[in-house]
Amino acid sequence: METKASFTMYTTPWCGYCHRLKSQLDREGIAYDVVDIEQDPAAVEIVMSANNGNQTVPTLVFSDGTAHTNPSLAQVKSKLASL
Repeated sequence: METKASFTMYTTPWCGYCHRLKSQLDREGIAYDVVDIEQDPAAVEIVMSANNGNQTVPTLVFSDGTAHTNPSLAQVKSKLASL
């Protein structure tokens, strides 16, 4: 059964932290949407606004509008539990 994504991960193809977090989320069966900021100029603005002007990935934006930058799997699970 597929669950609805409750956050979007902003990423780049070359980001090692992004690949690691994606693998962990996939293993846990946590649904998320992925946006490559190198392919989507609007996404760059979202990431920069969440990170004081920096293009830091992975940046996760949750359904409540909050953002976490380079979170651990435990931090993501905790945030999802609070939504």
